[in-house]
Amino acid sequence: MPKIISPQVEFSGLLTQMKAVTPEVFAADGKFLNLMEGRWQEPGQPRPFTSPIDGTDLGSLPMLDRATALRAVEFAKKEAAGWAATDLDERKSRVQDCLNQLREHVELTAKLIMWEIGKTYKLGFTDIDRAIDGVQWYIDNIEGMLGSRKPLGLVSNIASWNYPMSVLLHAVLVQALAGNSVIAKTPTDGGFISLSLTFAIARRCGLPVTLVSGSGGELSDVLVKNEAVDCLSFVGGRYNGRNIADALSQEHKRYMLEMEGVNTYGIWNYSDWNGLADQLKKGYDYGKQRCTAYVRFVVERQLFPQFLETYWEAIRSLKVGNPTLVDNPDDKLPDLAFGPVINAMQAQELDRLYANALKTGATPIYEGKLDESLFLPGQDRSAYRAPRALVNLPRQSELYFKEPFGPIDSIVLVDRVEELVGEMNISNGALVAAVASDDQKWAARTAKEVRAFKVGINKLRSRGDRDEVFGGLGESWKGAFVGGALLVEAVTQGDKPVLGNYQDSTLLPEKI
Repeated sequence: MPKIISPQVEFSGLLTQMKAVTPEVFAADGKFLNLMEGRWQEPGQPRPFTSPIDGTDLGSLPMLDRATALRAVEFAKKEAAGWAATDLDERKSRVQDCLNQLREHVELTAKLIMWEIGKTYKLGFTDIDRAIDGVQWYIDNIEGMLGSRKPLGLVSNIASWNYPMSVLLHAVLVQALAGNSVIAKTPTDGGFISLSLTFAIARRCGLPVTLVSGSGGELSDVLVKNEAVDCLSFVGGRYNGRNIADALSQEHKRYMLEMEGVNTYGIWNYSDWNGLADQLKKGYDYGKQRCTAYVRFVVERQLFPQFLETYWEAIRSLKVGNPTLVDNPDDKLPDLAFGPVINAMQAQELDRLYANALKTGATPIYEGKLDESLFLPGQDRSAYRAPRALVNLPRQSELYFKEPFGPIDSIVLVDRVEELVGEMNISNGALVAAVASDDQKWAARTAKEVRAFKVGINKLRSRGDRDEVFGGLGESWKGAFVGGALLVEAVTQGDKPVLGNYQDSTLLPEKI
């Protein structure tokens, strides 16, 4: 018997639930609206949107033009002064009310995330759950972090699609808690439906939040450079980030720009292969579509046979398929390593990078195959790709200096410690890295030579939650660091320097 889409995640049912919970998000004809000027309005120029899971039509992005988005920005700015003057206890009460209501709809939010960006249910649930728990921590600790600091005004948010809740919604709610009004652009590759649900709840609770959709090219000047915007929080690619950094350096406004880099894992004088196998499998969460995914392994040459055996066994065990399918209506959703990449276009880009690597001389060492039993017969599978891995990636390969943002690993073999460090620093700065060795003292010393913000010793490092700071070195981050008290400091002003990676200096926290 072929599998079926689980009735508990069937999209039309989820959409019916959302219309019952937040009817204001929809126009009379069912189209999605933008949240601007304090209410849901403006369907814009609808752009059809399909799910990466199987090509299902999910509705239309309500794309705005520049003039309409400018209205949204100007109104959001007008809300800033009144909200800043609101007593902190009142702000805490409203954000707490928002979290309480969000908790009632965690299941719905997680299942919408599945269809929008192809996460498994477990990862979709984790995304919204981490956002709520993270903001709760800020509510409980905001007095000590805020002190006498004052809000900046209007904070603009442009974030990638991969973590709509634990990155974008989380940042927005903390920014509002600190006394700012907030505007956010929905990621055009996915997340606008679940974000509309959560922003509708936030607005009902009296939070000064605005949510707009539109192309980056059309809205960039309004959301980035406009004088009404006092601070920009950006998560995205290095090319766009560099352009924004150049533009904002002339504007003299606060910014936090998280960009990509090649996150590396260095292995030298090492023997805990079972431990590494667990890390390899964990590192494939969401098909490596994460800013902290480890995509380059720099391995001591004499360890390559053991590494290769460990890698093969670990990656072969990963299940890749449609995350909505079950055998029977009452079955639990499948336990998959990951589902599709974000869309067919990204899958094709991964194919292009892989082909370019082979053409320039890289050697393939693993090419996974999709399991037919984990899909519906005849379903659209254009966004699915199994893991692949390469060794001896030449410098002329495009992938050598680039994060693939998908399930492609590259392995570089080295003979000297100096080579290992040089290869780990190939992208001039990264968000995370790791060094594995039986010699812990050597590993700790070598980790200091790696240009990553966080370096794990025999373990993966991640973005972190609550009081854990986050940022990047080199070209992987520009502007103020975030996480813990630094996130509050980044969106407020006071009498001490804001730590960050700036054009003329890098101000690091004492402990990372």
